Amino acid sequence: MKISHKRKVQLKLQKHIKAAKSFAAKTVTKEAPAKVAAVAKPVVEPKAETAKIVSEISLTPKQQQVLDIVRQNAEGINPKGIGLAAGQEEAKAASWATSALKKLAEEGVVERVQLAGNKVMYKAL
Repeated sequence: MKISHKRKVQLKLQKHIKAAKSFAAKTVTKEAPAKVAAVAKPVVEPKAETAKIVSEISLTPKQQQVLDIVRQNAEGINPKGIGLAAGQEEAKAASWATSALKKLAEEGVVERVQLAGNKVMYKAL
C-alpha cells in the first residue's frame, strides 16, 4: 500500500471523527429547547388538521381511492382488504395498495398499526 493512500485514508478518518464529535455536540444542545417548545404548543383538533393536510397534499387518483377506502373502515383495514375493495385480483391486492399506503403514511394522513407478527392495519387520522 502506498504511503500517500494511507495518508488519505487517515485524513478521511480524522474528518469523520471531527464531524461525529461536532454532530454529537449539536444534537445535545438542540434537544433541550425542542422539548420546551413541544410542551408549549396549543392543542389543535386532529380532524380539522387532517382535512387541511389532505387539501395541501396532491394525491394521485390511486392514493385518493385508497384513502377513501381507509376512511370508510374506521376500525382499520389491511392492505389486502383495501386492494380487494378497489376491485383488484386477490393475488395482487396487497401489493397494489402498499405503495399508496406508504405515501399516505409518510404524509401523516393514515396511521400504520403493527399487529402481531407481520400483520398491519391502517386507520385514517
